[in-house]
Amino acid sequence: MSKYSKLWEYIRDNSPAELTFDEVEKICGTDIDHSFLNYKKELTVYGYRVAKISMKNKIIFIEPWKES
Repeated sequence: MSKYSKLWEYIRDNSPAELTFDEVEKICGTDIDHSFLNYKKELTVYGYRVAKISMKNKIIFIEPWKES
């Protein structure tokens, strides 16, 4: 189980277009750190992908993903 599994399930079930870093911390109980760049690939299993990460605004942008 990934440390971001709760986040991926939340995204699958709620389809948010964006989440703040604070929201992510509340959902999964862990801060976003550099390892998130590796873990974000797991989200495609749930039908979504991380489209953009704004470090300045501390927001993650999410969009639906389908394997082509």
